[in-house]
Amino acid sequence: MPGDEIGAFRRLLTPEGQRLLASLPPYDAASALSAAEAARRAGHEESLVATALTQSRLRARAVRKFGAQASSLYFTPDGLEQATRPVVAARRAQRFADAGVRRVADLCCGVGGDLPHLAAAAGNGAVGVDRDPLTCAVAAANLEVLGVAERVEIRCAEAAAADLAGIDGVFLDPARRGSRGRTFDPAAYSPPYSFVLELAERVPASAAKLAPGIPHAVLPRGAEAEWVSVDGDLVECAVWFGPLASGVPRRATILPAAATLTGDGTVRAAGGPVGRYLYEPDAAVIRAGLVADVATQLGGHLLDPTIAYVTGDTRANSPFATGYEVLDVLPFSLKRLRTLLRARDVGRLTIKKRGSAIEPETLRRQLRLAGSAEATIVVTRLAGAPTVLVVDPLRDR
Repeated sequence: MPGDEIGAFRRLLTPEGQRLLASLPPYDAASALSAAEAARRAGHEESLVATALTQSRLRARAVRKFGAQASSLYFTPDGLEQATRPVVAARRAQRFADAGVRRVADLCCGVGGDLPHLAAAAGNGAVGVDRDPLTCAVAAANLEVLGVAERVEIRCAEAAAADLAGIDGVFLDPARRGSRGRTFDPAAYSPPYSFVLELAERVPASAAKLAPGIPHAVLPRGAEAEWVSVDGDLVECAVWFGPLASGVPRRATILPAAATLTGDGTVRAAGGPVGRYLYEPDAAVIRAGLVADVATQLGGHLLDPTIAYVTGDTRANSPFATGYEVLDVLPFSLKRLRTLLRARDVGRLTIKKRGSAIEPETLRRQLRLAGSAEATIVVTRLAGAPTVLVVDPLRDR
């Protein structure tokens, strides 16, 4: 029951709960049962033990997003899934500050990934709104841990019904998961995408965190859509409205390098032959439709007009693409590829693909390599024909 969950979580914040949480070893699924049994033998109630182990498990998962900070924060499964990485949240909050927003509301605030940064950036603090009582309790606990609780008001309410009196900036992160899992239909967000557009009419300084795969066709004119990747992982599409928008329709941002590329998606690049180098654009660049812009920057062209690989004869370093030197180009043939790789004593193989239905793990099994060397191959199309490129990652000079 929700009330039982909240009660158990609040007990975790008591001195007894904190001692139990601190006594748990680093989470390991294989030893979770024995850790639970040891905690029960020490006199802790079952519900408290279960809550502490859940937090231990979630904290272990959260390290990828929150680093060392994860060990002191609190999470729910859905809250962790949707939580914003600190490097993204800090950059987002800065844009609100630069626009002169004084008090910001974070609708669907979840466990509070964005709230500390928004509260620090806005002169009059922030309001966090979420409809789930347990999530609100977790967010409040995190604000206490981070020392910003006095600058944030947590309200348990539906985002669509939130009171925005005194609010001059809004950030909305609609839920994109339902009873059947993740949804890719903007109309199925909670609240739906239509509310995002309505909110921007009511509060011009608005921004929304949407799924990276949102169709370009539904993005409103006059707004800025920014696709963001962190350490190569595409994490979100942020849509900026009113004074938060920069005047460009599309942006790809690469973090933590803080490199940003803007355009309108109208630049076109021709296809052509394989050059000495191959460049794989970052996922944020691809989703923003700015691959041709990167090709122009690199002085190259597309490997195929329908595939997001850039090639050319000029070696270049770019935060927007990963570079490779092309060693071999051959029509796709399992037998020929196996022969070539075995001749080079390859046993460890990185398989990249685009424009091919081949499953990398299936191909790896079919090749049956057992050598000691390492290689990278790219399975793609060239002039419509299945092709394999053997490449070597470029190293910084």
